[in-house]
Amino acid sequence: MAEPTPLRRGWTTGACATAAAKAALTRFWGGDWPDPVTITLPKGETPSFALAHRAEGPGWAEAGIVKDAGDDPDVTHGALIVARVAAPPAPGAGARGGGVTFRAGPGVGIVTRPGLPIPPGEPAINPVPRAMMDEVVAELAAEHGRAPEVTLTISIPGGEEIARRTWNPRLGIEGGLSILGTTGIVRPFSCAAWIASIHRGVDVARAAGLTHVAGCTGNASEAAVQALHGLPDHAMLDMGDFALGLIKYLRRHPVARLTIGGGIGKLAKLAQGAGDLHSSRSRADMDRLAEWTGDPRLAGAASVGEAYGIAGPPLAEAIAARALDRAREMFAGPAPALDIVVCDRAGAILARAGSGAGPEAGPGPAGGAP
Repeated sequence: MAEPTPLRRGWTTGACATAAAKAALTRFWGGDWPDPVTITLPKGETPSFALAHRAEGPGWAEAGIVKDAGDDPDVTHGALIVARVAAPPAPGAGARGGGVTFRAGPGVGIVTRPGLPIPPGEPAINPVPRAMMDEVVAELAAEHGRAPEVTLTISIPGGEEIARRTWNPRLGIEGGLSILGTTGIVRPFSCAAWIASIHRGVDVARAAGLTHVAGCTGNASEAAVQALHGLPDHAMLDMGDFALGLIKYLRRHPVARLTIGGGIGKLAKLAQGAGDLHSSRSRADMDRLAEWTGDPRLAGAASVGEAYGIAGPPLAEAIAARALDRAREMFAGPAPALDIVVCDRAGAILARAGSGAGPEAGPGPAGGAP
């Protein structure tokens, strides 16, 4: 059997923006266009990027890099990241006291809510990419005998449309994408980016003064939980498979109330003690489902959905109750008021357990087997 081909890594929007900025600034200060352009990443790696766009005019120069996310399913893969360099703003016109003045061009968002690493009103260019670009400006200024002061505008053509498929609107980043990255490298299918998004979602919710947040495994359960509790968008955390990742962050950054919602198959794994609910990293034990319901037929079921088709609401109720117990245990100390919402694939609520899930708020109508 052939060995699997290693997944190809890629480059963050921050690395691409830094490379584009270096090329544009080199030209702006009288040098030739560097193509490819080489930058130094935070851990010392020195990748090179081919220019996909170059342009210049009176008082400005710009370059663009096409983002290659490698084999990661990144929505920004193939996007053009453009950096335009111009003279710094006049005193009192938005300068930050020398250095680089960052601007958001078309397709790059503006932060509008507190809780993110960048304050409201600023372009959504995160601290590490800013530091990388500051370093490039300082390096080139020394080479060219210039003051390290420029205006740097980052654009992503089509970025506003792409951003609708990201967390940005929920986090209060309006008008486009964020320039991200802490290492400059995209590692295929890395959990780190998703976990970081969960953290930022919690930060934004807390900064907004929210006391009730919800983590859900997918779109259907999220819609059901949001409607059930009347929560605003920025209270909804895209937990995905990372139940323990969410709980660990909430241990250190607490809220008063947490709802966990998900499909019956995912929450069955949580009920059995799994903190990562991905199909490749945890599986539901059918024998335990049979034990919980006292129905031996479930031991032979091929999936939790099939088991639910056999046992019906008692199985969903058992899963909700045990998922609540396991989630409380994962807090390993004081836990928020907690409730569990078990849904089918269509988002119909099958069972609830925990805070506010009394008899009057019991299982909802089933919309078909999961």
